Amino acid sequence: MTTQSTDTVVVVTGAAVLLPGTDSARALADGPPPGGAPVDPAAHVGKKGLRYMDRATQLGYALSAAALRDAGLLGEEKDGLTVPAASVGVVASSNFGNLDTVARALDTIREETVTATSPMDLPNASSNVIASSAAIRYGLRGPNLMVCNGETSGLDAVHWAATMITAGRTERVLVLGVEPDNEVVRRLLGGGRAVDGGAALVVESRAAAAERSATVRAVLGPYRRGAGEQSARGRRWALPEHFGTASGASGLLQVAAAVGWFDAGERGPVQAVTGTATDDGRADLLLFAPEAA
Repeated sequence: MTTQSTDTVVVVTGAAVLLPGTDSARALADGPPPGGAPVDPAAHVGKKGLRYMDRATQLGYALSAAALRDAGLLGEEKDGLTVPAASVGVVASSNFGNLDTVARALDTIREETVTATSPMDLPNASSNVIASSAAIRYGLRGPNLMVCNGETSGLDAVHWAATMITAGRTERVLVLGVEPDNEVVRRLLGGGRAVDGGAALVVESRAAAAERSATVRAVLGPYRRGAGEQSARGRRWALPEHFGTASGASGLLQVAAAVGWFDAGERGPVQAVTGTATDDGRADLLLFAPEAA
């Protein structure tokens, strides 16, 4: 069982980015180029376990492995985690995640009957398949949550991860933000495309990071949620339009870009902003350079 800590400072100790032509936080911060090749999850985690999984879950596997290794939490495949399994939770953000699987199952039921649906598809029709699959594959036994609440979901996911940590529910959390690009998603977007990739972070309490001598890459600052415009509080990063809609991955990509800037020596602060100034609200998170810890 995780021991509750009075340390309310939450830090980023790992970051991963997978977008066409971009595979690091530093490259993301520098400005990802157009025309990159699509991400091949098998090149990052091997083919084992990818069959029957939707594109978003496959991307989530690859991002999870990269972020956990970047944070020093995952050794070679045979070695597994370097920390207790119960000390690592998962929060994932995706709005289009398994939409293709759900649409395919519904089409089959409508055109035939439920008995015609694939036994391989139905388990993947659950809205939390990305978060739960990452936890199962990498043995992460802490709290597990999926956030699918629109444009703000990426920063909301980071906030809920930090809340779990400061509440003493777990010491560290893998946070994923991923969106696939496929025919079903493009129909939903009126012909537009999604990023077909995303970003992942490992966030920890300052005490947990210090205990294992982890390198702090960024410090999470104040988070705000509400309608209306958010005042500027730091440098902002924006995904180039040629990548398409980031949706649930947007917040994670912005935080990863902040990590890339801090890795390059910039001192911030950096402000991540998601959502629109309507009744749906906006989310805003301030990030500080590592020495703020």
